[in-house]
Amino acid sequence: MRIRKLVGIAALATAVAAASLVYAAARRDGPPAGEAVDVTIPPGASLHVIARRLEAVGLIGAPRVFAMYARLRGAASDLKAGRYRLVAGTGYGGLLEALRSGMVVTVPLTIPEGLTLREIAPRIAGFTGDSARAILTLLEDPSWVEEFRLPGPTLEGYLFPETYRFSEDTPAPSIVRTMIARYHAFWGTAEKAAADSLGLSEREVVTLASIVEEEVRRAEERPLIAGVYLNRLEIGMLLQADPTVQYALGQHRARLLFRDIDAVADNPYNTYTHPGLPPGPIASPGQASLRATLHPAHHAFLFFVAREDGSHEFTRTNREHLNAVNRIRREKASHRP
Repeated sequence: MRIRKLVGIAALATAVAAASLVYAAARRDGPPAGEAVDVTIPPGASLHVIARRLEAVGLIGAPRVFAMYARLRGAASDLKAGRYRLVAGTGYGGLLEALRSGMVVTVPLTIPEGLTLREIAPRIAGFTGDSARAILTLLEDPSWVEEFRLPGPTLEGYLFPETYRFSEDTPAPSIVRTMIARYHAFWGTAEKAAADSLGLSEREVVTLASIVEEEVRRAEERPLIAGVYLNRLEIGMLLQADPTVQYALGQHRARLLFRDIDAVADNPYNTYTHPGLPPGPIASPGQASLRATLHPAHHAFLFFVAREDGSHEFTRTNREHLNAVNRIRREKASHRP
C-alpha cells in the first residue's frame, strides 16, 4: 500500500512538472526562454510568497501549481533566501533545485597578498557596507585567535589572501571565518612536516613568510630571500628586515632612515634592535610566500639589496654587500636626469 502511495505521489509530481513546461511554453508575456532573470527571495519568505515572486518576474505562470509541486517534492520548507539569477523557460524541477540548493548570485571579494589588517578592513567594509573602523574593530577582537586556534598573537597574518565569492548579504564575521578556514586548509600534513624539518613553529613560518611577502618583487626570488633570513636566524644575526620597522612605525616609508629605526627602537617588531623573529606576522602572506618559506633555497647568502628593476643582488659577506649597495647607488645616480 505504501509503495503504491509513493508511486502515486511521484507520478503526480511528474505530471505537475510536465504541465508546468507546457504552460511556460504557451505563455507569451514572460521573458524569452534562455534569458537570465534576477529574483530576490527574502529571509523567512513563505512558499506562497516565493511562488508569487517567481510569477512576478515571469519565471512561472501558475504559482499555486508551483507550490503544489514543491510540497509534493518535500521541498516546501527547504527553499533558501537570497538573490538568484535564474533562466527563463526552466521547468519547475530546475527552479526548485536552484532555490533548494541556495544557488544565489555571488560577488567576488579580492584580498591581495601582503595586506595588513588595517588594509584589509576597508576592502571588507566596501563589500558589506559597514564602516572601515567597525570592520577593523571586528578584526582586532582577540577572541578570534582562541576560537579558531590560530597561532596569534592577533588575527594579523591569518586572513588568507585570495579572491573569494560571497552572496551580497554575507555579513563580515562570515567573511572572516571563510578566510580563516582557507588559512587552516593550507596546513596539510606535508606543510607541517616541512615546518618541523626547519625547526619552526606554525607562527614562525607565517611570520617569516609575511616578511618575505613584503620584501619580494619577483616571484622567483621568494625562496632566496627566505633562505637569507633563515641563514641569519641560524647564526643569531639580527634580521634587519625593513618591513618589520615599517610595521612598527604603522606607516610605509619610501626609504627607511636611521631615525625611523631609532623612533621604534623599543618596539618588539623592530628587527634592527630585537634579535630573532618579531612576535607575529606583519601582513598576510600568500600561498607562494608560505611555500617558499617552507622550502627555502639553500645557499650561503646573508645579505641582499634591491636593484632598480625590483630584483635583488645577493651576497655572502658584509664587504660584498657594501660594494653591491655602493655600485647600485651609483647606477641609480647615473640614470637620473
